[in-house]
Amino acid sequence: MEKIIGLIIADDMEFLPFINLIKEIKAENKSEIYNNLKKYWKEDNLCECLIKAKSTDIRIIAICCGIGKVNAAMATCAVIMNCHADAIFNIGLSGGIHNVSRSDIILGKTYIEADFDLSPLGKKIGEKPGQEYIYKADGILMDKFKEIYPNIKSGNFGCGDFFLSDEKRKNLYKERFNLNAFDMETGAIAAVCYKYDVPFISMRKISDDASDGSASQYVGMNELAQQDLSSLLINAVKTF
Repeated sequence: MEKIIGLIIADDMEFLPFINLIKEIKAENKSEIYNNLKKYWKEDNLCECLIKAKSTDIRIIAICCGIGKVNAAMATCAVIMNCHADAIFNIGLSGGIHNVSRSDIILGKTYIEADFDLSPLGKKIGEKPGQEYIYKADGILMDKFKEIYPNIKSGNFGCGDFFLSDEKRKNLYKERFNLNAFDMETGAIAAVCYKYDVPFISMRKISDDASDGSASQYVGMNELAQQDLSSLLINAVKTF
């Protein structure tokens, strides 16, 4: 019996390399799942493929969800509820905060919505009253990726509904959460996966330094539409 992996990708130029790779390796394979998702997403924002892995066939349902936490959370819910995903993956670009350099590829160990702020009510930044708010990557998936790519870095991911380009806020997040990278989706995806008890891991490439010059750095890398993240992901899945 095949396994189903939901792949959440935010940006068109992050999604394009995955689509191109799937066409190159001739893995595209549309099922009824694809037709069901067409009710909610345009076909340009969907990709379904079948990967022959060591132990089983793995069907990847990829959604280009749009930038931001709400879009990412909706897409994650859709794949979990409508497609009965066995795991959720995420790839994309991130700003670097600590102990990473531009072009580094990093696995997320923990994920947090860094912009969640009830500090006027006496709560710590990020803290959700009565709820978990620091989400961990699935240990089995983390070990698997580390086994396949022993030199890959791992670290703590923060996310928020804004593009981080402020040195003061960057340092605040570094001190508060010990973050290594910042994006606009992973904390929301992780929160949904935690709620539904679905394994999750994210692999991100550092596009910029999350400070004053980060916008041009990000745009320059994003426009390259590089295929490295997609290739690493598919090669890993083949070993499952």
